[in-house]
Amino acid sequence: MLILSRKIDEKIVIGDDISVSIVEIRGDQVRVGVDAPKNVKVFRKEVFDAIKAENLAASESRPVLPIMDFGPLGSAALRGKALEQIVGKK
Repeated sequence: MLILSRKIDEKIVIGDDISVSIVEIRGDQVRVGVDAPKNVKVFRKEVFDAIKAENLAASESRPVLPIMDFGPLGSAALRGKALEQIVGKK
């Protein structure tokens, strides 16, 4: 990890098109400005971690399908149609 010291209004440049500015220092809090192209996503670490956790949970969950009631003959009729598609209609 590269560690740099900066004062207010000083910048750090990352690559050709990203710069990080120290905007304000108040006690133990530092306000940082990030200038980056729109296609570069910039997040606070805790927000980034929450997004990753949510995406992981969504990818591991199974979709909940609605229960459909086709009446007393509906399910038998559907099974018959599926069977016809598998073995062919006679």
